[in-house]
Amino acid sequence: MKIIPRRRRLEGKTNYTKRRRLLEARKPRIIIRKTNRYIIIQYIESKLAQDSVKVNVNSNELLEKGWPAEKTGSLKSLGAAYLSGLLFGKKIKSLAPAVLDTGLIISTKGSRVYAALKGIVDSGYKIPHNTEVFPDEKRIKSLDFFDKVKANIMK
Repeated sequence: MKIIPRRRRLEGKTNYTKRRRLLEARKPRIIIRKTNRYIIIQYIESKLAQDSVKVNVNSNELLEKGWPAEKTGSLKSLGAAYLSGLLFGKKIKSLAPAVLDTGLIISTKGSRVYAALKGIVDSGYKIPHNTEVFPDEKRIKSLDFFDKVKANIMK
């Protein structure tokens, strides 16, 4: 008997084995996604495999925090991922502990996903992590306006 793969797996959108393990943990998830233009971070709670988004941060929110409008093309950079994570961490401080869900993104040491995770951790939110995967501080702070935007987020 031939098993037909599920539609979302064929489309390259869902890893069902990984999703099942995350749902069985019965903990909220922090989902980090990168698109061609932005970094998206979401706090998601699942009940009976029905996901509901509680908090959402998109890296284009950094424009309100002092990110230069002429630099909108770099809203997917390592620095933008870190600052988005910092902003997200400030918004979810009072919520229950969660686990990281990277979806189909390949886990690479020093990537934008881990820069966002470092921002969440630096904001004071507790999430299980390994500090060895975080990118180098020099790479994160390579933007000349980084400190100004970070100061606006921390207000």
